[in-house]
Amino acid sequence: MERREFVAYMMAGGCAGMCVDLTLFPLDTIKTRLQSQQGFSKAGGFRGVYAGVPSAAVGSFPNAAAFFVTYECTKSLLGAGGGLAAPQAAPVTHMMAASLGEVVACLIRVPTEVVKQRTQASPSSSTYNMLLATLREEGVRGLYRGYSSTVLREIPFSLVQFPLWEYLKTLWSRRQGHTLYSWQSAVCGAFAGAVAAFVTTPLDVAKTRIMLAKAGSTAAGGNIPMVLCDVWRTRGLPGLFAGGIPRITFISVGGFIFLGAYEKVRSTLL
Repeated sequence: MERREFVAYMMAGGCAGMCVDLTLFPLDTIKTRLQSQQGFSKAGGFRGVYAGVPSAAVGSFPNAAAFFVTYECTKSLLGAGGGLAAPQAAPVTHMMAASLGEVVACLIRVPTEVVKQRTQASPSSSTYNMLLATLREEGVRGLYRGYSSTVLREIPFSLVQFPLWEYLKTLWSRRQGHTLYSWQSAVCGAFAGAVAAFVTTPLDVAKTRIMLAKAGSTAAGGNIPMVLCDVWRTRGLPGLFAGGIPRITFISVGGFIFLGAYEKVRSTLL
C-alpha cells in the first residue's frame, strides 16, 4: 500500500467515525439505557442524552481509522494473489478483512466504550470522574472489561455488514455501468447495517450488561452465554432484543453516514 493510500484510508475512516458517533450519540445513549440491568428510567431515561460524549469524541477518530486501515490493507494483501484473488472469493476476503479490522479497532474502542456507557447509565457523573473511578477500582483491566464480548459482537456484525455492503455496491455499479456515487454507497451501507444490527442485537445486550456490571459480580466475568441465559430467564425474548429499535435505527442511519462519508473523503483524497 502506498503512503498516499494509507493516509487517505486513515483520514477517511477517522472523519467517518467522528461524523457518525457525534451525530447519533443521543440514540446510542437511549439504547444503552434500555439494555441496562437497572432499567431505562433508573439509568437516566431521556435525561442527559449527551452524557459520555467526550469519551466518544476522543475514541471515534483513531478507532475508525484503525479499522479502515486494517480492512483495506488486509483486502489488498488477500486479493494480491492465490485463491482469494478470484472474484467468487470476494465475500471471504471481505469477511476476513473486516474481522481483523474489528480485532484491531476494539483495542481502542473498548476503553472509550466502557467509560462512555458507564457515564450514559449514570448521567450524574462526568466522563472524567467515571474514568478515574474505573481506574481506581479496577485498574487498566477495568477499561478492557467486555473486550471479548465486544469483539464477539463486532466480528459477526462485520461478517454480515461488509460483505453485504460490498456485494450491494458491486451489484448496483454493474447495473448502472459505472462506479457508485458516495450517496449510493451510503444507501448500501444503511441497508447492510440494518440487517447486521438486527442479527447481532442479543450479543450487544450481553456486551452492555457485562460492561455495566459491578466489579466482582457474576456478569462482570464476561461469560456471554451465561449473561444471555440470565436475560432470557428474567426478561424473555424481548430482553434479548432490548434496545433493538434504537440500535437498528442508529446503525442504519450510522451506516449511511459512516460508509457514505468514508467513500466521499477517500475518493476526494485519492
